Amino acid sequence: MCDENPKEEGVTGSPDNLEAEKRPAFGNRFLTNQDDVFSHNAWDNVEWDEEQEQHALQAVQKNSTVKMSDEDKAKFKGDADKFWDCFYGVHQNRFFKDRHWLFTEFAELAPNKDIQESRSIFELGCGVGNTILPILKYSKEPNLKVYGCDFSAKAIDIFRNHPEFDEKRCEIFVMDATLENWEVPFEPESQDIIVLIFVLSAIEPGKMKHVAENCYKYLKPGGLVLFRDYGRYDLAQLRFKSGKCLEDNFYVRGDGTMVYFFTQEEVRNLFTGVGFKEEQNVIDRRLQVNRGRMLKMYRVWIQTKYRKPNV
Repeated sequence: MCDENPKEEGVTGSPDNLEAEKRPAFGNRFLTNQDDVFSHNAWDNVEWDEEQEQHALQAVQKNSTVKMSDEDKAKFKGDADKFWDCFYGVHQNRFFKDRHWLFTEFAELAPNKDIQESRSIFELGCGVGNTILPILKYSKEPNLKVYGCDFSAKAIDIFRNHPEFDEKRCEIFVMDATLENWEVPFEPESQDIIVLIFVLSAIEPGKMKHVAENCYKYLKPGGLVLFRDYGRYDLAQLRFKSGKCLEDNFYVRGDGTMVYFFTQEEVRNLFTGVGFKEEQNVIDRRLQVNRGRMLKMYRVWIQTKYRKPNV
């Protein structure tokens, strides 16, 4: 049941492995001359032309024409936790990478020793700690409390046994975010920030609104949702073969885990529809290259920030 290839995750947005002084800063790698395309491993904010958009649309139409049977849909949706446990059982934390882009894209999570008041951050779908561990490592806030949950009990177990896990400042637990009533170790309107990084895409579309509603419930007035996830026509979507589509833009990977690909408007409607105010909604088109094989790989991610209004 387990596939040997780890899921595609946001870690591919990390800076390349060139020496720092030889590369432009993350978020500022702009391709102005096509002759330079293979001089770095990645380029930011790459514009698509009409031909490329049409090619992507045709690829998605081709791989989504045939939908999975109702029996197969029920299997993958009903056993989602088992597939994620299997994924983490195979890969443990070997795919862990510090998300170097995290504090650049979400400055609200960046270390700030000047913050003296208590602050609470909750990550939904924390996995093995790719987001939380950098926060714990670099933050010197004396009154910071971080919470994390994941669908996979295996992921939480791996995370808890990581040498940099700090149980005094962090509490993690297993939870199915699609349940009507969340069982969490904190009260409604208690969180300053809720983080959703490459997690909502793993939830079937019909249950996403419920997740957004609960985020609203547990955020303080003035609290913030930080969201980053797969965008429509990302390379990962275009690579799916026919027969892997559950419903439009929602697929099953080879390891049995599910993934959805968003548009900006879908994310906007999801969060503003439950009461949030939009502060950011951008599409991140990134060109990654394999210089050894001379390959170009176009990634598409959606990044947003939504604030709960002050009463």
